[in-house]
Amino acid sequence: MKKASVMDIPDVPKGQLPPHLELQRTRVLCGSDAPTHSEGIQYSGAYASMGIDNSLRLDDFCNKFRVEIIQLTEDEMEFDMIGIDASVANAFRRILIAEIPTMAIEKILMVNNTSVIADDVLSHRIGLIPLDVDPRLFEYLSGNDSPNERNTIVFKLHVSCKKSGPRITVKSDQLKWLPNGSELEMASPNPSAKPKSYTSFTCSQDSLPEFSNKPIGLKHEDIIVAKLGPGQEIELEAHAIKGLGKTHAKWSPVATAWYRMLPEVVLLEDVEGELAEELVKKCPVNVFEDIEDLATGKKKAVVANPRACTLCRECILKIESTGALPPEVLFSEAVKVLEDKCDRVISELS
Repeated sequence: MKKASVMDIPDVPKGQLPPHLELQRTRVLCGSDAPTHSEGIQYSGAYASMGIDNSLRLDDFCNKFRVEIIQLTEDEMEFDMIGIDASVANAFRRILIAEIPTMAIEKILMVNNTSVIADDVLSHRIGLIPLDVDPRLFEYLSGNDSPNERNTIVFKLHVSCKKSGPRITVKSDQLKWLPNGSELEMASPNPSAKPKSYTSFTCSQDSLPEFSNKPIGLKHEDIIVAKLGPGQEIELEAHAIKGLGKTHAKWSPVATAWYRMLPEVVLLEDVEGELAEELVKKCPVNVFEDIEDLATGKKKAVVANPRACTLCRECILKIESTGALPPEVLFSEAVKVLEDKCDRVISELS
């Protein structure tokens, strides 16, 4: 690299960073060996000598921060968060995976299981089946609470294969919702006592206005639970409660949630002719395309799809829901959780 004298550096107006410092502050550069400038500059006085306040101010953040939705389907959402540090995007990712509550099957009351699948393995498989119910309509079940219509959902599975019949496949749609609660009676040392079930429902869940229009069910009805041979049978009751993904993955509302830096691809010099064709062919994600330069008649490589590549200080975040809640609702709930965390930190410091 050609050395330059300090005296040759042009003057920069007060309150404005030189181009190389602005590049370092706002971009992560992907070099041939490793990325550089990957750490954000958080110190408020980093550029004080140049008349620039680098502190994070709420009004400045509100003016610059924006969200652009790129893709939104029933189960997936991809959006750009512009004007935000990667650490905040990562906070949203961690909250989505571990701290948004959902309903999942926690307790299995096994009545009969003569299939080849062991009781604990079968219970684990059933526990991972996503439920189609809004967890915000339910309360947490603590150790001192009794299972009721506000904190527990009960399903029943009773499938048998005839001795003379072919093998059958047990799927998730054979789990039936019991809106009146458990139908199994608890064992009592007093035979004359009134039999009690494993739940204490005061009313039927399908009589509640929240579930009258949309009954509780399963998100996917074709998940294979087990396969039964002739003479085999499964009979059980499954109780679902509200929980968090950091307790167990079955309560995680997302199949995946990830973020990456928004790519910005810049060609430092013109790439023409055979080199342009070679560049287009070598890129596996089709970031470049070659066009014909009308002035020279040569083919010239241009950046056509930078999103397929990686790296800049804008963050692409993608959410894939398991079906418990729509992806746009999950992100709104993640914002609320992060807000609560900030409030707790502020109250502890004050």
